Formats: sequence, C-alpha cells, structure tokens
Amino acid sequence: MSEHGERSAPGKGLVNGLAVTLKTMTRRSITQQYPDVEPDLPPRSRGVIALLEENCTVCMLCARECPDWCIYIDSHKEEVVVPGAARARQRNVLDRFDIDFSLCMYCGICIEVCPFDALHWSPEFEYSEMDVLDLLHDKNRLGDWMPTVPPPPAHDVLGEPSKEEATAARKAAGPGAATPARTARPATRPQAAAPAPAEPQAEPQAETQAETPEPGR
Repeated sequence: MSEHGERSAPGKGLVNGLAVTLKTMTRRSITQQYPDVEPDLPPRSRGVIALLEENCTVCMLCARECPDWCIYIDSHKEEVVVPGAARARQRNVLDRFDIDFSLCMYCGICIEVCPFDALHWSPEFEYSEMDVLDLLHDKNRLGDWMPTVPPPPAHDVLGEPSKEEATAARKAAGPGAATPARTARPATRPQAAAPAPAEPQAEPQAETQAETPEPGR
C-alpha cells in the first residue's frame, strides 16, 4: 500500500531495490584503508579532551555541569604572601583532574562552561585500551594532548574585537587614550523629510447681513 492508500504493483519494491544495487555496483569504492591512510577529519572534530593545567582555577564548573559525572577533581589551598598586603592570600592548587572516557559522551559541556579556557578539544581519537580502567586519564595524560590541539580560527576582520584584544589595546595606548568605542562615529540616521509648509489659510470674514427694506417703507 502506498501513502495515499493505493495498492502498488506486486514486486515493485524488489525492482526498486535491485535498481539501487545495480547503480552502486558500477561505482568505484571510496573506502579509505585505515590505518594505512589517515582520515581527513573536519576542523572541529571531537576526539579527546586536553587540559591546560596552569589555566585551571579549580572552580569545579566542569565537574558540576558534566551530565555523566565523569570528571573527578581534588585540590588544596595554600597561602601566598603578597608584598605590601596586610595578610596572606589563599589560592587553590590542583591535585587531581581525571576524566573517565569510558563514561564520557563527548557533549563538550565541560569545555563550554570553563571560564579560563583550561579544557580544549583535540582531534586525536586513537587512544583505545584493552582494559576499560585505562580510559581514566589523569591530569598528566590530559596535558599531553595539548600539543595536538589545533589553533583557534582567525578572528573575523569585520567583527567586534574580543575582550582580550580590547584590553590589550587599551593598556598599550596608555591612560587617557581614546578607545575605539569613544572615537567611533555614531551611525547617522536618515533624516526624515521636512514637512511642507502649510498654506496660509484665509481669515474668516465677518458675515454681514444686509438689511432688506420691508415693503411699504
């Protein structure tokens, strides 16, 4: 039966299937012989997650937002003496940063929520293991993937500068210098056509009623 309720001819589906098979049999196979031929991956491939340890502030956002709970973080606090400060400051020191790729579903939420760009996507995907327990990558192994992270795409020339670029330009210009936001000309709006001058209206004249003489006067 077709979609409109009409009954098709018997054997029509078989003929259509054989036609597709014969059409593909005449084409040349495009199968790549992996691993002899490396695949040409798209630029935004999700292979493995790399960690830039010096950027991590142990904010725990990645572990909290992970839907699979496959990120494990441990840290401790240490005091840092700042010259001229009234008291010593504390900072978090990363002790453990593990990602269990046997549970990871490669959603990329941890990379998106990281406020300091400590996590990055690497196109490397050849890290299969014979034991599932070896898919737990610690911070040292995650850091080894950083050289394989591709550079970010070029900034759009016609787009707005990033916050980092604007801050660097403001520091380089020095205090009191005009910023691009101050020197930019405001967008000129098309002026509305001036209304045509109103024609002078005639002043209303007083209506004079002429007295008609009565008959007999």
